[in-house]
Amino acid sequence: MKQKQNNKLTVKEKQLTFKQLISSIQKTDQYFKDQANRAVNVSLTLRNWVIGYYISEFELNGKTGQNMGKTFWVRLPKNLEN
Repeated sequence: MKQKQNNKLTVKEKQLTFKQLISSIQKTDQYFKDQANRAVNVSLTLRNWVIGYYISEFELNGKTGQNMGKTFWVRLPKNLEN
């Protein structure tokens, strides 16, 4: 929550108006939603990188072979569904 230092309100300093209470709750809610979205985005990006690494290592080490290489990209998603 980006606020100017002199605009911070605490219950001890001032009595919050109902409008200020609503605004503070909304800002707090939005801030933490944004933080959660960023955390999820980072996690999903890292997950995708790791999965890509596993697949590339599998292919680079010749595990797909000639027969599996033809059907690898068809079999992979089908097997991940289970």
